[in-house]
Order: sequence, then C-alpha cells, then structure tokens
Amino acid sequence: MRFLFIEPFFGGSHRDFAEGLIAHSCHQIDLYTLPARFWKWRMRGAALYFAEKITSPTDYDGLITTNLMSLSDLKMLWGAACPPVLVYFHENQITYPLAAGEHRDFQFGFTDITTALAAQKILFNSHTHMNAFFEALPGFIRTMPEYKPMWVVDAIKAKAEVLYPGCRFYQKRNRITSQSPLAPLVIWNHRWEFDKNPEDFFDALAEVEKLGFDFRIALLGENFQKVPKAFIDAKARFGNKIIQYGYIKSKKEYVSILSQGQIVISTSNNENFGISVIEAIRYGCIPLLPARLAYHEVLPKQFYKDFLYLDQRDLIEKLTFIILNINELQDIQIKISEAMGRFAWESMIKKYDHALERLSYML
Repeated sequence: MRFLFIEPFFGGSHRDFAEGLIAHSCHQIDLYTLPARFWKWRMRGAALYFAEKITSPTDYDGLITTNLMSLSDLKMLWGAACPPVLVYFHENQITYPLAAGEHRDFQFGFTDITTALAAQKILFNSHTHMNAFFEALPGFIRTMPEYKPMWVVDAIKAKAEVLYPGCRFYQKRNRITSQSPLAPLVIWNHRWEFDKNPEDFFDALAEVEKLGFDFRIALLGENFQKVPKAFIDAKARFGNKIIQYGYIKSKKEYVSILSQGQIVISTSNNENFGISVIEAIRYGCIPLLPARLAYHEVLPKQFYKDFLYLDQRDLIEKLTFIILNINELQDIQIKISEAMGRFAWESMIKKYDHALERLSYML
C-alpha cells in the first residue's frame, strides 16, 4: 500500500519517528517535511504550504501526520481528495509546560482538538501522555465562557490508542569485563530546553563533586534556538570534565559516545516517552530517572527502586551510589539494556503496519 507522511516539524523525536517508520514499514511511505523551527507558525500555517505542495493526495491509501499542523485546515483545502488520516501525538499543547513568564495561547490547544476531531485515528506515544491529555481536556474546554462543547472529549477518546514509537538501534554495546581507569561518563542527551530542566541536572553534579566524587560529562541533544544559560554556566563550571558539548549530527558518532557512557540522567519536567533515554540504556548506560512522567512505562518494574528517584536529594544519593559501584552494576545494566529491545522498530513495526492497513478502510 502507499501512504503519505507529512511532518511539519522535522527534527528530534519527530524526525526519528518518521525515518524509522519509513525504513521499516512493508508499505511505501512518501515523506514531506518542514524544518524543525517556529513550531507556532507550523501549527498556524503548515497546512497551507502542504495543501499547495502536494498536488495528488488521491494517489495515497492514507495520510500520516503529527499534531503540529492544523489537520482541519488541510482537509478543508483538499476536500474529498484527502485520504483517511492517522495523527501521531508526540506532545500536545494543552498539557505542555510553559516557560517562566510565558502565557498559554489557547488557540494551539484548540488546534489540537480540531486536528483530533478531523482525524480517523489518533495514536499517543504513551499511556502517561494519553491519560494526561484526557484528564486536562475537560477543564481546558471549560475555559470557554459559554456553549462549551464537552462532547468532543468522548469523540476524541473513541478514536485514540497508545502505540509506543519504535527506536532505531544500530549496534549493541560490548559487555564491560574490566574496570576502566577513567571516571564514569555521565550522559545528557535531551533537548537543551527549559522543560528538560537542566538546572537540576547540573546542580546534582555539583553536589556530587562537592562530596569528592569524580565523573566526566557528555552534553548531547538538540538545541533549536540560543544556548540556555544553564549550559553556558555548566561549561564554565565543569570545563575539563566535559568531553562533548553540543549536538552531534552523525548518528555513528552519537552512538559511539553513548557506548562510552556509564550513566544517563533525566531531570525532565516533561517527557511523554523518552527515546533518548532508551537509546542511552540500550548502548550501555545505567539510568537515573524521575519517578514521574512516562519513565515508569519504559523501565521494567524490578528496577524502579534503584533507578527511579523521588526528589533532588534522592537523585544525588542514587548517583553517588552508582558512581561508587559502577563496575558491580554491569550485570544489572545488561539486563536493563536487553529490556529496551522491545522498543526496537523490528519489534514494533507489525503493529504500525497493521494500524496503517486498518486506516485505509476508515473513510
């Protein structure tokens, strides 16, 4: 079968998902994209661009897109020529956290609503994400002063499911059988943005350093605008401990650094799935993750106690324990790494192909 994939924000997890699906699906999927910047303008205007750019939507059995575009606008412009649509929600603008001093623009949340209503099928990337969306949706609708369309909650819920994104693993890390003379390498491979809460990450490292523990740092992940102050300060504060400072375009080089790492830490205030964490674990890192958000869906339950932390103090205590016992934890790390295999595209693709095949009959 032949499908069209429109990605208005082709970067980060959006790009990884699109490329992984296309590479592994048994169906032909043609991809149209816009660069990963100006997300607000993508939601406002991307439909106008794609409506003119793609001249033959009737050639396809179905359309895949993400919610950083107004699907209702695109369907209005294409009319009956639009094939049935599957929308993948990587995030949503009803529950997405706001930066300090920022006020919520309700229009983007309502664009999510009309996009969901216009789709034949909606997929969320985790149960945590889907549950948060539907918990917040009624209250969001009640912000309207009158004529509140509460019916949309059930209408959207009826077409929504969860399907974890696949992950692309290029190699497995060789088991470490001897102690390394180097200090443990701590990985940050998340976006350099406020919702990933880098301040707590660097504060924890500073406290561990004060206690006399040594470590190295690799600061990976994409930065779409200016470098946040937390990273500028960290470069001055940790200087010679930092072996990598900034995004690496080469997947091979990125995987190479992950494979050198021993610990991956998240201090995020917003994570609907966590592809970057899964990648780091798969390539050899022991995780330290907040006991909130979607991480409990990623990590096997038997590892919750040791590798999910409750607060900043707990993070520091668990981090010092891991540094002290890094070599003794290798067998445990191998078990966690193996568990990440369930998210590989090779394991997930049949579910996606089945979803696409069902989609083609939904008009």
